[in-house]
Amino acid sequence: MQHSKIYHSFRLRTAPDQPEITIEGPVSADSLQSLTMHSKLDAFRRPKEQLEALIEIAELPEGRIIIARDGATIVGYVTFHYPDEIERWSQGNMQDLIELGAIEVADDYRTMGLGKRMIRLAFEDEQMENVICFTTEYYWHWDLENSKLTVWEYRQMMEKLMKSVDMIWFATDDPEICSHPANCLMVRIGKQVPISSVEQFDRIRFQQRFMY
Repeated sequence: MQHSKIYHSFRLRTAPDQPEITIEGPVSADSLQSLTMHSKLDAFRRPKEQLEALIEIAELPEGRIIIARDGATIVGYVTFHYPDEIERWSQGNMQDLIELGAIEVADDYRTMGLGKRMIRLAFEDEQMENVICFTTEYYWHWDLENSKLTVWEYRQMMEKLMKSVDMIWFATDDPEICSHPANCLMVRIGKQVPISSVEQFDRIRFQQRFMY
């Protein structure tokens, strides 16, 4: 299927004493290679290894990377790609099922609303209307220590963030998501997605035919 990638960028300064941030994407692998990662972007991997992962995703036909950068330093990013082969969401090899895989913002930039702005940019010009976009939220990935939020406050924050692009809570019997009540599945079904794909996604969401 055709994966539309329409580049957008804008600059942001939320206060006179704050740096001007460029939010842009989907960015190419070549563009990423000329940038460096902020040292605090280490939630999933070491910064250098995370940058390498972003470059690999950007090279994928379906992959898209949205970044926030302070000059030549990446201070936030969002990734979109097909679900990992080991996850249930890859079953059926759906060409129109895309995962919002990771979102991370460096500690010093978290008061600027970069997460919401990066996600919104990804959906500009209806370029994601032919896909089902989903994200799995697991509490063990959340920065509860630095944010000083409770599990439920963080869950509420993440749900609000995803709702900013019309992603809504979907039920599932996935064991990992069901392992803790704060975990959740958020989904956005594009306007051009055929009903056959929606039905296939429903079969992936629920695999326990008999619930006791």
